[in-house]
Amino acid sequence: MEKYKKASKHIAVMAFPFGTHAAPLLSIIRQLSEAFPAAMFSFLSTERSNSSTFPKGHQKHDSIKPFNVWDGLPEGYTHCLKRNPHEPVDYFLQAVPQNFKDAVDALVAETGRPIDCLITDAFYYFGADIADELKVPWVALWTASPRALFSHAETEFFRRHVGINDPVDKPLDFLQGFASIRVADLPDGVVRGNFDASVPVLLNKMGLTLPRAAAVAANSYEDLDNAVVNMLKSRYKRFLNVGPSNLISASPVDDRHGCLDWLERNEPASVVYISFGSVITPPPHEIGALTQVLEESNFPFLWSFRGDVEKQLPPGFPKRTCSKGKIVPWAPQQKILEHPSVGVFVSHGGWNSILESISGGVPMVFRPFFGDQKLNTRTVETIWGFGLGLEGGTLTKEATTNALNFILSTEEGKKMRQKVGVQKELAYKAVQPNGSSIENFKTLVGVVTCHHYLP
Repeated sequence: MEKYKKASKHIAVMAFPFGTHAAPLLSIIRQLSEAFPAAMFSFLSTERSNSSTFPKGHQKHDSIKPFNVWDGLPEGYTHCLKRNPHEPVDYFLQAVPQNFKDAVDALVAETGRPIDCLITDAFYYFGADIADELKVPWVALWTASPRALFSHAETEFFRRHVGINDPVDKPLDFLQGFASIRVADLPDGVVRGNFDASVPVLLNKMGLTLPRAAAVAANSYEDLDNAVVNMLKSRYKRFLNVGPSNLISASPVDDRHGCLDWLERNEPASVVYISFGSVITPPPHEIGALTQVLEESNFPFLWSFRGDVEKQLPPGFPKRTCSKGKIVPWAPQQKILEHPSVGVFVSHGGWNSILESISGGVPMVFRPFFGDQKLNTRTVETIWGFGLGLEGGTLTKEATTNALNFILSTEEGKKMRQKVGVQKELAYKAVQPNGSSIENFKTLVGVVTCHHYLP
């Protein structure tokens, strides 16, 4: 712990250990550690999350140290496919905030250094109280879209304007920038769903508490959703777009399955790239519809498939399509989307995937599942204009065929590619020297390294 004794600041970081939350938070922390090398960053998350977030070789960031917090799981609990995937989240949320308070006490005792600043995933509304107790600034990082943050920050506002019996296709035209968004597009727990479920309760408390943060940093850039960004700036002391993180903090390219070489053999803007993220796989009948479309069409495809190919795909499908398709358990998504042969990205609509698709200049087809994914889908389709939601919202043969043909084979599809190309330029501009995200990041560094408590 000698480095802690010599460090000019000790900054505690609290990560949300599910989905893709921890990785973008760590990306921001790496940037901060490079900008402020005299500080030590203690990264607090569950053992399971830390083991994947800090793979072998993370020692090169030796000013960032992972520390484990209790995951709340009963003794003997085992992770398996048959369990409800939300069960570990519920157990964990029952353990917070006490598990983090205990971890901070142990951390200070072990390192001999008090905490000088607290950075948390924005989900952790209790960061405000912990920071007040420590008399240090609280910085919250929002890892999803600014529009999703606004939806949670203004939950009470939406509930006042949307009746419980209002139709799901009612437009939210009472709010600037939301006229094409419908009631059904809002995240679960805002105006529909189980308000008392653990995650909606967490997010509602977050919305009420974030104005206390010294800064709210977001993985986005100023020009992507400017009207919403300006509304957020009016609500917080500092709302700082500091992304896209994938353009700022490059990760090593792991192409163990030869995806990039395979892409080289295909025509420009012709390949269908498919990935539904790391958390969920579409149900069997939708997988069946998608494989039928891929087999009967002439489109080459690259599928990052996280499940069991032998059990979950139709018998013989990989072999029958091997001349035009490639199925892999892992793919370097950012590099794939940057490759000129990729023509469309079939996605679940997670925010990281959208930012990576923008960075590659690739239009999207969406099959959303939960959280902010429906809102992201509707936003990209009706406001930004470089993606399509599926007719009916699920992967059917007709809907999938129509969406792929529209983007890959029509003039309107070419216009979508042009639109996402404009956003690609703006995203890259934001992370250039003196770009908006870089300037915002300088402000963030100032908050984190401030020698005085910022109430």
